[in-house]
Amino acid sequence: MLNNEFLQELSNRISGLFPMASSARSELDGRIQDLLKSSFSRLNLVTREEYDAQLKVLERAEAAIRELEEKVAAMEQQQASSPMENNENQ
Repeated sequence: MLNNEFLQELSNRISGLFPMASSARSELDGRIQDLLKSSFSRLNLVTREEYDAQLKVLERAEAAIRELEEKVAAMEQQQASSPMENNENQ
């Protein structure tokens, strides 16, 4: 989820747009922050750390797929280059 410092800063900037007494401003800050948290939670956002971890998992998976594709291609090439041996073994 988003860190509270970011939400607090965003809330302060939004409430700063409205001139009012300090007590009303702190109440508005709280309400805006609650609204932002609620809105962001519905967006199913992930943290940067979660994103980076999933990116590493994806990179490892892609590397494994490339390696397997190369092995399959080599096996196909080997099989294609020796069709007589395959026919004799059957």
